[in-house]
Amino acid sequence: MGTLSPAPRPSVADIATQRLLPREAPLAMAPGDLRKNRVPDRIPAPVAPAMAWRRGLILLSTAALTAAGGYEMYRVLEVGGVTVLEAMVLALFLVLLAWVAFSFASALAGFFVLLAHRPGAIAPDAELPGIASRTAMLLPTYNEDPHRLTARLRAIIESLEATSQGKLFDWYVLSDSTDPDIWVAEEKALLALRQAVGTPRLYYRHRAENTARKAGNISEWITRFGGVYDFMIVLDADSLMSGRTIVRLVHAMESNPSAGLVQTLPMVVNARSLFSRVQQFAGRLYGPMIAAGVAWWHGSEGNYWGHNAIIRVKAFAESAALPQLRGRKPFGGHILSHDFVEAALMRRAGWGIYMLPTLGGSYEEVPPSLLDFAARDRRWCQGNLQHLAVVPARGLHWVSRLHFMVGIGAYLTAPLWLLFLLLGMLISLQARFVRPEYFPKGFSLFPTWPAQDPVLAIWVFVATMGLLLLPKLLSLVLLWLRRSVGRQFGGALRASAGVLAEIVVSALMAPVMMIFQSIAVVEILAGRDAGWQTQRRDDGTVERRELYRKYGIPTLCGVAMAASAYAVSLPLLLWMSPVIVGLLFAVPIGALTAMPVSVSLFVTPEERKPPPVLRRANELSASADLGGNPALVELRQDPALLAFHLAQLPPPRPTRPDTVDPNLAVGRAKVDASETFEQAAAHLSSREIFSILNDGPALSTVLRKQ
Repeated sequence: MGTLSPAPRPSVADIATQRLLPREAPLAMAPGDLRKNRVPDRIPAPVAPAMAWRRGLILLSTAALTAAGGYEMYRVLEVGGVTVLEAMVLALFLVLLAWVAFSFASALAGFFVLLAHRPGAIAPDAELPGIASRTAMLLPTYNEDPHRLTARLRAIIESLEATSQGKLFDWYVLSDSTDPDIWVAEEKALLALRQAVGTPRLYYRHRAENTARKAGNISEWITRFGGVYDFMIVLDADSLMSGRTIVRLVHAMESNPSAGLVQTLPMVVNARSLFSRVQQFAGRLYGPMIAAGVAWWHGSEGNYWGHNAIIRVKAFAESAALPQLRGRKPFGGHILSHDFVEAALMRRAGWGIYMLPTLGGSYEEVPPSLLDFAARDRRWCQGNLQHLAVVPARGLHWVSRLHFMVGIGAYLTAPLWLLFLLLGMLISLQARFVRPEYFPKGFSLFPTWPAQDPVLAIWVFVATMGLLLLPKLLSLVLLWLRRSVGRQFGGALRASAGVLAEIVVSALMAPVMMIFQSIAVVEILAGRDAGWQTQRRDDGTVERRELYRKYGIPTLCGVAMAASAYAVSLPLLLWMSPVIVGLLFAVPIGALTAMPVSVSLFVTPEERKPPPVLRRANELSASADLGGNPALVELRQDPALLAFHLAQLPPPRPTRPDTVDPNLAVGRAKVDASETFEQAAAHLSSREIFSILNDGPALSTVLRKQ
């Protein structure tokens, strides 16, 4: 079972009569409506007193820290009176400090939760509960590598079959791929995978039109096949889950009939570049404490991250249909960050949204470089800013609205931090070069001196940095207190050195991300759509030209800041150096962090002792045949694959002249004008081949060419 292409293959006749889709079981999706004003079918249970005081504690702690920090900042600025620029700095500081304090309070709660209860991931050999529900495993994909995709999927299937509960699960690969070569490669890989695992419950569906992207993909599946299933588990192309975790998720849903969704905490794996290894280490060490904190006060009003979660199909169909937002892109149209909205709509209907942060057995990957991360982050930024139109929706739980505001704030804080720094620089430049008006108009016994308290300013800065860094140190304290966990990270000393190194590397990359996110916000507000790009999942090596082009703006910002700070004074330049250094050296930092490395400082438990499902997935990925021919060549050379491809196409529908696909019409004309198959294949564009692949007669015409 080490390859994805075992023999013997079925005959052409067998394939031609076989569709890798089950019989349809329609389940209507309720119309998406953000203005719903009726009482939901399920009345949300009242908030328990324990949950009320937990949330009150988080909010009061946030308010107290913000008020205390704001007062100290006012004392810094009020020496000699608060000017207009200083008032703007104070206002920005209050907003940004509230953001930092809120995150700190939640992380601190997670520290005490783990310290008091010491929950850990369920032992791998613990007895599994019995389950009886039917569950669909959904894997949406968009132009991903089919071989790696099916390698991960096969590892999950084998892991689940090993639990002896596999007969209760059906598997769906839901393709939205627009690259014709990838589309045909998916079909070939899925045929091989179905033979390898020997299960007839592995299905494949390709959409010719990827309306509403991933959310539309899931919605279309529900309306066609969802009626026969109790639950669905949604995966991403880089998702990996153990069979035991999947069984426990189903049991959790069966044990709580009011639960609409249960989210796991995916751990990052397979990191190779310095950037991804830092992200992997940070997520593995800090993530459980942060997740424990939010789960502690979210309760049944949790959130959804779009993957590695189990969902009650009936609840999703009845309440989570997404509307189209009014207006033009980027704010209008289909909602990009659909997962937050789906969770909020399900909670509005009374279904509980929960998180199990210590379940374990759930994994994902991260982009290999800062540029790849920024590209994905750009799309998330647009999706989160779209939530500005969702926040006022009727009937939402206030915690759901808070999730939206936190998501929006995650991106608005970047330009706010940048503005905060620029205003501080402007005040320093004004004090250095602009002649102060010591005796303003009107009666005054004393002159107005532009001044701040530098000593108190240092203490305010130290306290703010403490709120940012203390959660990382608390995670390290938990590791020191648990020797078994420390050994999983290569020892407490190595983990401690890793934390210090992670802080340094992250501090160098943070100013660049601040610039990237600020640019993204400006572009989105200006009306530029992010589109839908495929995420790169190989190594993070970036060409030199792209490095200079992408990191040029951050570097210029660093030059401008350095020159402005030095024009005021050398101490100000040193004070601003943590930001300026990261910007000035953006190009080498971007290049170095994108390179594959093997750094022992950032060791994680999954790296030292890979879980079986991860080890199996990596073995299959390494042994997979990555070669392949163009789509038309593959279909011409493989009659069984061609028969399967034709069997997957929907029956032809009558078309009106105004609905004819222009790519298909042009493609047909090129085929007719070509004398040989090689000429036709060479002259067709990718979009024309894609249209021909969706049309059986046109495809047959191409392949019959000599």
